[in-house]
Amino acid sequence: MSVITEKSPKDCASKKATTTFPIPKLNKKLYLYLSTLLLSLLSLLLLIYLTLHPSKPHFSLQQADVDQLNLSGPSSLLNSSIQITLQSDNPNTKLGIYYDEFILYASYKGQRITPEAAISPFYQDHGETNLLSASLVGFQLPVAPSFAYEVQRDQGAGRLVLSFKGMGRLRWRVGSWVSGRYRFIVSCVAVMPLGPAVPSPPLRSRSSSECSTVM
Repeated sequence: MSVITEKSPKDCASKKATTTFPIPKLNKKLYLYLSTLLLSLLSLLLLIYLTLHPSKPHFSLQQADVDQLNLSGPSSLLNSSIQITLQSDNPNTKLGIYYDEFILYASYKGQRITPEAAISPFYQDHGETNLLSASLVGFQLPVAPSFAYEVQRDQGAGRLVLSFKGMGRLRWRVGSWVSGRYRFIVSCVAVMPLGPAVPSPPLRSRSSSECSTVM
């Protein structure tokens, strides 16, 4: 008679459950390690941001020169040529700024009078100041029929008011850590003398004026 070596159903079920879903202890430890590392990294980044709390950059309009601003033809087509210089200040003492995108354009009475001009990407260290120049040139741009009338009104008032707007994306840098991109908008205003003594371009505005920055 042969010897019965088969185990009980309970033992078989236990053995089957053990071999069907093997979970190596090494994988558990690796998962726990990666989860802890990721949580620590996120906490460190949040701590850095809350501790440093970056302040938005400051901009001021240093100079605006209108070399051309005249209508051509009966269809209210505008030719314009404006040179501007902005001063950019990084008020942060521990943060650098990467300006990845920065475009500028001029407007008058709510309508654009130049195409967009791009400023080359640059890096601004903490506490650093930079001068940014842009040439805004437009050719045969359509404007509202009231453009000439508005300019005549400003000439009677003795001044011409132009607006300049800049838009772009920047990144903060702390040591070797660099943040994601943030949008920013800059708005500046230039007031230029315009009247009987100064009837047409070239017009100059050399008084510095603060710009507003929105992020």
